[in-house]
Amino acid sequence: MSANAAASDSAYPSPGPSTARWWQNEDWLAVLAALPILIAIANGWSPKMPSMGWAGTAEVAKAFATDNLALSGVLLVVFLVISTLALAASLGKRIFAFLGGATVVFLLGWLSHWIAGNAGIKVWGIEYVVFALLLGMTWTHLLPVPEWLREAVRTEFFIKVGIVLLGATILLQEMMKAGLPGLIQGALVIPVVWYACFFIAKKLKVDDEFGVMLSTAVSICGVSAAIAACGAIQGDRKKLSYVTSIVLLCAVPMMILMPVAVQKLDLSEAVGGAWIGGTLDTSGSVAAATEQVGKEATKVGVIVKLSQNVLIGVAAFVLSIWWTMRGGKDGTAKREKPSAAIIWQRFPKFVIGFVIASVVFSYFVDPAIAEAASKPLKGLREIWFAAAFVCIGLETRLGELFKLGGGRPAIAFLGGQVFNIAWTLILALWLFGK
Repeated sequence: MSANAAASDSAYPSPGPSTARWWQNEDWLAVLAALPILIAIANGWSPKMPSMGWAGTAEVAKAFATDNLALSGVLLVVFLVISTLALAASLGKRIFAFLGGATVVFLLGWLSHWIAGNAGIKVWGIEYVVFALLLGMTWTHLLPVPEWLREAVRTEFFIKVGIVLLGATILLQEMMKAGLPGLIQGALVIPVVWYACFFIAKKLKVDDEFGVMLSTAVSICGVSAAIAACGAIQGDRKKLSYVTSIVLLCAVPMMILMPVAVQKLDLSEAVGGAWIGGTLDTSGSVAAATEQVGKEATKVGVIVKLSQNVLIGVAAFVLSIWWTMRGGKDGTAKREKPSAAIIWQRFPKFVIGFVIASVVFSYFVDPAIAEAASKPLKGLREIWFAAAFVCIGLETRLGELFKLGGGRPAIAFLGGQVFNIAWTLILALWLFGK
């Protein structure tokens, strides 16, 4: 098989289309995979995450210490057992091939976390998903992709497991703690900025699938929102990797320039924090940028970003309903009114798992356990997300990524971000100005 063929979507397996039986449908399989993890966490299980932070050559080998590798080994076993059991019916006799390939995918994801753990890289706000994507692409460009490795390229399955786990960290009580101004800003930023970016994308003749991911990323919280949007509409993974790259490339100069703009405009710390929190697309970059403004800016910025993060679930649910009603990317629902059965068939079932996980951990799990679960759930979620981006890299040729949309999606994103900066500043002055 040629390299190009190996990189094509058709060369990689899928747990099954939405019309398949439930044990072959990746949406239900993702919920099934997340379920034992959520049950264990709700009952007090708190797996310890390996330490991936390091600074300078003296600490390069810190993550490779025996204790740290032992913790990583436990997570590898959890990843392999959960994923294999969920996919067992669709794998059949290919289970052992999947186990070998999934081990490689996990290790590449582990390396992406290690690279992103460098103190210098953290300053720039570059997240592990970028390195996971690059490592996967490096493998597919320099090394063969054998059948046993292709068997483990289950991008959408890994993404959807991560999204269901994400639901358990979206505690609805936190929305109340964020405060009324933060909630109002989040509620007014997301729909207005989403529509503005989507409108720009349409004018630039960017396809709707791309437009949805771009608009969701710029209006909510960057990478996590783009991943949720891609899962909700069953989007193209190459487009997701493109959007992720644009989000993170844009975050770096904004993280540097926005604190300067706050000072030049003589904004108060509260207004500056609300402005930065509502425009920067990653939580890490918000924290880094607001620290340059002051303590009050950091406090307000984190609150505003939290308000937008909490609304990921609402956005994913609304997007999935809208995308289903319109008939997906082909828009067939515009020409014929679908029945309830067709809507259910097209509806991404993992969104149900996301919403239920959020509700259960918000109201039916002991608050102390639910709050303490945030960190281990984040670590576990990032294992599956890293695996997904490694798989995207294994599916993608570098030339294909740069050719997507002919640069128009990037222009649409930047246009949406410019509108976001202006609109959020107006709201910040109104809601947080004295």
